[in-house]
Amino acid sequence: MLLSACSTTTPPNGSSNIGNAPEAVVELAGPGQNLATARLRPEDGCYWYEHNGPVETTLLPLRTANGNPICVAKEA
Repeated sequence: MLLSACSTTTPPNGSSNIGNAPEAVVELAGPGQNLATARLRPEDGCYWYEHNGPVETTLLPLRTANGNPICVAKEA
């Protein structure tokens, strides 16, 4: 599986399971993000995680330490 820090593509089958991020995604992810809730969204081909704020839980894009979103790279 190839990963990119901003390209999108059609995700592989069964990849939207919560907390099922591949090791490569875990290694790319910056600190302070809930990787236990990370999931690949089919709508955009990027990984998102649940942020539990003081009032509500919000889905936020999973980002690298440099702030780039983590997405599945398009296959050539």
